[in-house]
Amino acid sequence: MELIYFATAFVCGFAIYQLKLPPLIGFLLAGFALNLAGYKSTELLDTIAALGVTLLLFSIGLKLKVKSLIKPQVWAPASLHIIFSSAIFSGFMLLLGVFALPLFVDLSWQSALLVGFALSFSSTVFAVKVLEERGEMASLHGKIAIGILVMQDIFAVIFLAISTGKVPNIWALAIIIALPLIRPIMYFMLNRSKHGELLPLFGFFFALVAGYNAFEFAGLKGDLGALIIGMMFAPHKKAGELSKSLLNLKDILLVGFFLSIGLNAELTVDSLIIAIVLIFVLPVKVILYYVFTNAFKLRARTSLLTAFTLSNYSEFGLIVCAVAASTGIITPEWLAVMAIAVSITFVIASPLNKRSNELYVKVESWLVKFESKTRLAEELPVNLNDTKIVIFGMGRIGTGAYETINTTHPNLVAGIDIKPEVVDKHISRGRKVLIADATDPDFWQRVNHSHVEMVMLAMPKHMQNIFALEQLQASGYTGQVTAIANYPDQQKELESMGVHSTYNFYLEAGSGFAEHVKQELFGEK
Repeated sequence: MELIYFATAFVCGFAIYQLKLPPLIGFLLAGFALNLAGYKSTELLDTIAALGVTLLLFSIGLKLKVKSLIKPQVWAPASLHIIFSSAIFSGFMLLLGVFALPLFVDLSWQSALLVGFALSFSSTVFAVKVLEERGEMASLHGKIAIGILVMQDIFAVIFLAISTGKVPNIWALAIIIALPLIRPIMYFMLNRSKHGELLPLFGFFFALVAGYNAFEFAGLKGDLGALIIGMMFAPHKKAGELSKSLLNLKDILLVGFFLSIGLNAELTVDSLIIAIVLIFVLPVKVILYYVFTNAFKLRARTSLLTAFTLSNYSEFGLIVCAVAASTGIITPEWLAVMAIAVSITFVIASPLNKRSNELYVKVESWLVKFESKTRLAEELPVNLNDTKIVIFGMGRIGTGAYETINTTHPNLVAGIDIKPEVVDKHISRGRKVLIADATDPDFWQRVNHSHVEMVMLAMPKHMQNIFALEQLQASGYTGQVTAIANYPDQQKELESMGVHSTYNFYLEAGSGFAEHVKQELFGEK
């Protein structure tokens, strides 16, 4: 049965991808199509979905540092949004109950508040998938969005503990004490796992056994355990490699998650109508995200892209409604309503996020009027001074290019990267590297590139280089542009957009290695 499900997911995902939309929309549609054909979710598929979410949270933890959660621009908007959106949504539903609409008429103020609370959450799975596809996990708006989602997970744990009566047991205290003590052992094991097939198995073990199951045993939320264990590994130098080793496995398992949403929905006319009604109030949720993040000194673009990333209802809403239905607070029909609403918002939010930069440019002149005059350090203007060559993306390729150019043309090259920790590392080594987001339209408006003769696009994600190239051209830049690519079709796309030369990382890395050998062995240059 699962083979039929995944085959259908592939067909739908492939068809949707040809329309230049994220495949996850196809996976959701596949779930609903199978549901309408009479199929239902299986125990194995639900297990696959749960494993996917657990690995996802572990992967988030690998990229998340605790200090990012204690920043006011993270915890304050998250807390304010939970309070205000819960109140607004519950008030709206009580108002609809006055007009005797189905399901709404049976809601008490307590049950309305609970459903409003469920609707206030955004999807962690969706947000991470969108940010990873766009290469924006390390961007400021990406980190703000993930931080808000982690805060929501904390609220989730508190809710589940209160509503189910499931309180942490004595083992929870043991885990809190033990984790810092065994951290050196965990690091030692990660170092000794090297780079082969043992590395993803290492991640699988710590996400599920040391994370999920250990926390469940202690009376805590298992998914939170996977997240915390991941965060413990975040400072380690191999955290990025560990995350990449789990990437393909996590993506396959998450297909099961998207399928299960559609398969588990009890489709009725009433549930569909009510879900659509809830979709119409989704803009309120997005506006609240924008207002609260903008109030804490974030630029208009950062606030808008954060809000777009969170512009959906969450799978956690299904968990809240399931708990409420099991205790008789709400009727089981609300489970179907939430499943349909979550799915529809995924379908709406996917193309919205894909075109977020285009949408921002259209409303920029209006939004900037409400920006705070004070800027965070991460969003200060960039000054290139007399730089002639600019390299975007200071990873291995960008760093190698910087060093090669700087050897013969010192002080004429500058690097730009989106990650503060990467920039700090380069600065400590005496390199001229600045922090900025190359896909940010505001960056190109604030920087004077009239003296720049060449731009090198060396960012790891192809779409990042595409977005940066579009913004560069829109800013009136007339100098030379070169870019890296992983595949020949990506090279052709970049060249068709006006890039003067492209560098295929996989094909030309061997040539570069051969040149190095010739120089070392024969003294040739």
